[in-house]
Amino acid sequence: MTVALDIDALARVGQALADDSRRRLLLAILDGVHYPAEMADELGLTRANVSNHLTCLRGCGLVTARPEGRRVRYELAHPRLAHALADLAGLALPVDDHAHAPDD
Repeated sequence: MTVALDIDALARVGQALADDSRRRLLLAILDGVHYPAEMADELGLTRANVSNHLTCLRGCGLVTARPEGRRVRYELAHPRLAHALADLAGLALPVDDHAHAPDD
């Protein structure tokens, strides 16, 4: 089976995962639909901060927003994303303390 790789999609995932708050929001949404105010309370973040990060996650294509009356519900954009994120979060990767990041 051949899978077409989208390098831009990988970049968007990387951008989304680069921030601790966005990672925490994504893990919260793994369980299903969530609302910004509830996530702010659960994660100890401000509502403005959650809103900004959810906007980024929407722009990256990882979550979708759907109005429900006066509230907006957020969920993962694709069911396969939940599986991929859970797999990534479950990895135990060794860290090489002697490796250095390349100079940019």
